[in-house]
Amino acid sequence: MPADVTFALPAPHGPGEVTVRYQRLGSGRPLLLLHGVGHHWQAWEPVLPALAERHEVIAVDLPGFGASPALPPGVPYGLEAVVPVLGRLCAELGIERPHVAGNSLGGLLALGLGRAGLARSVTALAPAGFWTEAERRYAYAVLGGMRLGARLLPPPAVGRIARSAAGRALLVSSIYARPGRREPAAAVAETRALREATGFGPTLAAGRGLRFTGAAGDVPVTVAWGSRDRILLRRQGVRALRELPAARLVRLPGCGHVPMNDDPELVARVVLDTCARAQDRPALPEPLSPSA
Repeated sequence: MPADVTFALPAPHGPGEVTVRYQRLGSGRPLLLLHGVGHHWQAWEPVLPALAERHEVIAVDLPGFGASPALPPGVPYGLEAVVPVLGRLCAELGIERPHVAGNSLGGLLALGLGRAGLARSVTALAPAGFWTEAERRYAYAVLGGMRLGARLLPPPAVGRIARSAAGRALLVSSIYARPGRREPAAAVAETRALREATGFGPTLAAGRGLRFTGAAGDVPVTVAWGSRDRILLRRQGVRALRELPAARLVRLPGCGHVPMNDDPELVARVVLDTCARAQDRPALPEPLSPSA
């Protein structure tokens, strides 16, 4: 069952507390899973069984999303604040330098954790931050339209719409290439998560002008992009590889922006392979402090 952990904000953002909802299962080296903007930890459910066979998996609701409350007033939602918060979360859970896999916003944060020395390996699925300004505006327009639709549809209507494959396509086809594969209850829960996400607006505001630059740490890094991504266009993967020349770029055929449901077997294989590449590497230097 999901659980909550509450901890003090890392400096210099305190005083204040953060509460994070997470799901933990499996055994082995820890693997932290981070979802995208407007989503929740359940985005990873299609791949959890395969990942938990080899790793202790910790899937989290990022602050302001899912069942995790918003960050305290005045605390920004950018990389500079959220990466240290995730570092402190790992410390509270007794996790030292986990493997990290993230999608979209979560992919950007995973790269940030790698750059801060807080990750053992990084798998970034369609990470944010490798866009042109025009591409960012386009992505924000799509996300804003999704958010507006989720807020305008009455909850009972969402339940009725989700009963059919065509209805689920209406609700979630922006993020899935194969929306009919998503279970009705999952589509309803995702629509609710998008509607209620207190971190949605602040996260988009923090992303204006953002470009991820520099390395993602001396760890194995895989950047993977769905061939049918309708939010962050796949050409951004090529741009990411130019910024991260040591990374591996993987194409996910037939997958949309959130590929875990479109092809769970492929996504699990990509994540597990990236984790495996870190196993025989020499010991890493001490990580940076989460408050750095």
